[in-house]
Amino acid sequence: MNMMFNLVVVVQVISALSIIALVLLQHGKGADMGAAFGSGASGSLFGATGSSNFMSKSTGVAAAIFFGATLALSLMANQRATTVGGGVMDKVVKPVPVTGAGAIPTTVPAPAAPAASAPAAAAPVASTPAGAIPK
Repeated sequence: MNMMFNLVVVVQVISALSIIALVLLQHGKGADMGAAFGSGASGSLFGATGSSNFMSKSTGVAAAIFFGATLALSLMANQRATTVGGGVMDKVVKPVPVTGAGAIPTTVPAPAAPAASAPAAAAPVASTPAGAIPK
């Protein structure tokens, strides 16, 4: 499975690089890299218009290979995640509750009733109105 995964990654990288090269070599409206290498010449191997059609079809094939490799990688990664054991948190050790004399109580006792005391004095009200506070 690991060898197949690596093979699909290599196919994906090669198809991505070929897409980049084919797009850069295509003849555009302005002075592009394809014109520098003679892609726009009428005396080319594929004729005056054959070069652009060949480059367009080659780019489409490379894009289809790239998308197929990406889909295959996602399916392989999904199968690998389910067979290996899922996520990161699956391997976390859960604490075992301690029972006996050294156990910490899980419930908190209710607080004792406060002793009777004199009521607290109210806080003084500010004598300055809210509109007079400088900002």
